[in-house]
Amino acid sequence: MKPYLAVPLALLALLIASSGVAAVTSGWVLPTNRRHVRAPRIHGWGQLVVAFALCWQLAFGLMISDSGARPSGTLIGAALLLAGIVVMMVGQLAGGDRKGDGTP
Repeated sequence: MKPYLAVPLALLALLIASSGVAAVTSGWVLPTNRRHVRAPRIHGWGQLVVAFALCWQLAFGLMISDSGARPSGTLIGAALLLAGIVVMMVGQLAGGDRKGDGTP
């Protein structure tokens, strides 16, 4: 993987991870997602899994040059990415009754 692809991907993973930590610890969700997310902590755990999957993809794309380990590593990273997206969707579908005006 080229550095011009790795640096933006690492920054994206950092932003997703910081948003996930904020959602898990305090229940804060980005304003664009606030209307759709019903369970912010579950959504935050999904964001953390997605960020970990992106870092996993970076590790196997940049550091691992063995031809036998790279395909299995990227396949595991893709499965983690899909699992994180599913957990984020569960955070949008399940959860408590949040009001649309921002009050609990």
